[in-house]
Amino acid sequence: MSTPTIQDILNAGKHASMTGTVLSEWAEKGTPKQREYLHGVLMAEHESRLESRRQRLLKSARLPALKTLTGFDYTSVRFPEDYGREPLESLEFINRAQDLVLYGDVGTGKTHLASALVAAACRKGIPARFFTTSALVMMLRRAKDEDRLDKELASLAKNQLLAIDELGYLPIDIEGARLLFQVIADGYEKRSLIITTNLEFSRWGTVFGDDNMAAAVIDRLVHHGRLLQFRGESYRVKNALMK
Repeated sequence: MSTPTIQDILNAGKHASMTGTVLSEWAEKGTPKQREYLHGVLMAEHESRLESRRQRLLKSARLPALKTLTGFDYTSVRFPEDYGREPLESLEFINRAQDLVLYGDVGTGKTHLASALVAAACRKGIPARFFTTSALVMMLRRAKDEDRLDKELASLAKNQLLAIDELGYLPIDIEGARLLFQVIADGYEKRSLIITTNLEFSRWGTVFGDDNMAAAVIDRLVHHGRLLQFRGESYRVKNALMK
């Protein structure tokens, strides 16, 4: 039998979906060196598939900018007493369907941290999406107008983490508030939320246009959630060219 060409191998690979029986049979036939080579090929294929998945998830996340947790400056962040940087960066809160509220001053790193956590989730193979509050409400309103809201909500539900940025920066009408409430309520105890805001909880009624709806949202978030407070001078102002 002639030695297969590289193209022959590529063609065979397109049709390959190997079973345990086939792998076991060919592994038993091989020499130690051949088994080592086969193992290397299989591990390389596995890593290639994982990397493709990571890249697909990062693209689907719709991040405003690709941020990482490496080198993030936590000096402006005040953690709860029972929580800190290590459990946050481990993403254990996602596995437990817990929520995070990043609250505080403008320009202190809330959006950066939310984006970096979404990116970190995608790199671990965890489906995640990032939205500004206004973009999410606009998407939901359009879906409702086009009679496909259920489909859009089902698509959102496939994510284990949703980041909703800039809550309170722009007003939301009552219909938009109800749609946003539906997303938050649907995810309760099923998936994780990260919400960034510059408004304390007592002012969320002004965002939702209804104190009772705001109270219901807060009730769900605080049950399985943690509040990270951001204080300090805006990074953008501190490093601005315009003085």
